[in-house]
Amino acid sequence: MQMPTDKQQWLQGFDRIHQGTAVEYLGIKLMDISEDRIELCMPITDRARQPYGLLHGGISMTLAETAASVHATWGIDLAKLQPVGIEINGSHLRSASEGDVRAVGTVVRRGRAMIVHRIEIFQQETGKLLCTARVTNYYKPIGGS
Repeated sequence: MQMPTDKQQWLQGFDRIHQGTAVEYLGIKLMDISEDRIELCMPITDRARQPYGLLHGGISMTLAETAASVHATWGIDLAKLQPVGIEINGSHLRSASEGDVRAVGTVVRRGRAMIVHRIEIFQQETGKLLCTARVTNYYKPIGGS
C-alpha cells in the first residue's frame, strides 16, 4: 500500500489508524504534515504526568517517536518497506505541568535505507522549548530481517 502524499488524506486518516493505541490514549492529534515536516499536538493530562505533576519525559519521547515514525511513512510503499525506529535520544530542557504540547518534526536526512528526524517539543501556550530529540528510522524491506 503506497502511503499518500496528500495532506487532507493524512489529516482524515490519522485518528482512524491509531484507534486503540497509545496515540489515542494520550490524545495525540495530527495538526499538519508535508514532505519534510510534521506537527502533532497533545494535552498534558494525568495520563501524561509523572508523580510530581510534570509532563513525563518518557511521554515526550513517545511523542517524538510518534512524530518521526508517522512521518517516515510519507510516500512509502508499505507493501515493500516498513519504517522501524532504531535510535532515539532526547534532551529535556524545561518542564511543564499543564496545557498542550506541540511536537514539530523536520527531516534531517532522508536516504534509501534510513530517515533521520529532529523533533522539537514546545509548550503550546508559552512557545517555550521543552524537549529536543533525534529519531532514526530504518526502512526494513518486507520479508527481510
